Amino acid sequence: MTLRARTEAVIGGNAGHLRRQNLERLLSIVIDQPGAFTRAELIEATGLSAPTVGSLVSHLMRSGIVKDLGAGPSRGGRRPSFMAFNARHGYIAAIDLGPTRTRLAVADLRGEMLAHDVVPTPSKVSPEALLSRLAAALRRVLEQARLPMERLVAVGAGAPGAVAWDTGVVTFAPNLGGWTHVPMRDVLQRELGVPAIVENDVNLAILGERWRGAAQGHETCAYITVGTGIGAGIIVDGLLHRGHHFIAGEIAFMCMGPQYVDTRPHRCLESLASLKALAAAGPRSTQRDPAKLVAEALRAGAGNRQLRKAVQDAAVLIGIAVANLSVVVDPSLVVLSGALVAEGLPVVAEVQRIVARVVPAPPQIVLSALGKEAPLWGCLLMAADEARSRLRHQLRAAASNN
Repeated sequence: MTLRARTEAVIGGNAGHLRRQNLERLLSIVIDQPGAFTRAELIEATGLSAPTVGSLVSHLMRSGIVKDLGAGPSRGGRRPSFMAFNARHGYIAAIDLGPTRTRLAVADLRGEMLAHDVVPTPSKVSPEALLSRLAAALRRVLEQARLPMERLVAVGAGAPGAVAWDTGVVTFAPNLGGWTHVPMRDVLQRELGVPAIVENDVNLAILGERWRGAAQGHETCAYITVGTGIGAGIIVDGLLHRGHHFIAGEIAFMCMGPQYVDTRPHRCLESLASLKALAAAGPRSTQRDPAKLVAEALRAGAGNRQLRKAVQDAAVLIGIAVANLSVVVDPSLVVLSGALVAEGLPVVAEVQRIVARVVPAPPQIVLSALGKEAPLWGCLLMAADEARSRLRHQLRAAASNN
């Protein structure tokens, strides 16, 4: 290759790289626009020249990512042309797998929910068969909402157990029979034909609360759920904290006193303060829902005295766990969720009291704003991020070929 040819190749390569960078920059601004916008507004937001913005917008329109809304009213000169991000250029989906029920949702590329369903979690089947049935259930949700399967871009999925983030493998899920080293991501990708992102359900819950719920605006925060199991999701400086072994937040294993260190089986926070533990303190003759038993125990003068005492003791243990987490992470906010706290404000008040006594600078402690839907919103957030990444990749490839 001659020197001139090499020089032209370098210049062309640099120009192509700059165009791809500008396209990604413009795409990020377009996606974040809540409503209609004009070319002039994009020029101001990006600092790019009018010809550059015009060329890039034309590319986004040809790709179907931006739609032309036509001319708006005149403001004394030429009528401005309005456009908007086409949030239905593709769709994302969420699968929040629970021990007994699974929540499914489909949303547009902004994460606005379009369809939703709750189905029984298949039981007495292999993990692969269970995931296959849930994939089929998600396809039915798309079909019933008249959303084409071929425009599904990404799926976010939650599992009630430890998840290896880099591989999407559920290493263990104690409340799902036979769930050890389950390749959940690979199975869902094979079944649905799109990228899948798999995460621990409590981690997803704090992401959901920070996106759409009680933790909005908090850079360091935590989410603690107390139900059949106990777990925590933690965000530090705006990033989800997973830990070296991806088990950060597994506070269920916290040792609550020296008398429990050598017990067999190990007596940990979950074995002492979960709904399962509290149900064991109730009347032996009943098979009722533990959450309802706890709700009765929290009503003044109602319920079994032994159960009421067990609930009070559990509230103290949860308060100690929240305090311990707070002095390690120093969050500005802790979100409480799960049947134990949802059924009775006295539990929340006791947690707040203990944290205020133990922690030098106690965090704000609030109830979840999203409730049982928090992990589902976290699934949608992760799927939306993946969808945007794929859009950028597709646009880069298309710009390289132009």
